Amino acid sequence: MHPITVIEILMSAGLIFLLFVTAFLLPAGIRKWSIIAASSTTVLILLFFVLRPFWIDYQVSRKTENLNHYLEGKYPGQEWEISRRTGRQYNPYHLMVEFENEKGWTYTYSVVD
Repeated sequence: MHPITVIEILMSAGLIFLLFVTAFLLPAGIRKWSIIAASSTTVLILLFFVLRPFWIDYQVSRKTENLNHYLEGKYPGQEWEISRRTGRQYNPYHLMVEFENEKGWTYTYSVVD
């Protein structure tokens, strides 16, 4: 597991622990609602960690499609291969393009909006 991921998970676990400790230390009248709020926050954080990779993959596929459309208009009749670096230390939205007629050269595109 990448160190960035470990730090994110530890910080989230610390926040959840702090919320539940605070919820149990509150008076009995509002304890129930504070536990519900802490539980809801826990579910939202878990959903964030589960859904984020799928969201990034969806965004990358859309950006790859847009880049393909752009390259078809800019360089008609040429072939290319689009890839991206994997890993947390790399920006997933920077797409690397290697043209068929320029082997060994890689161009990096960042598709925004």
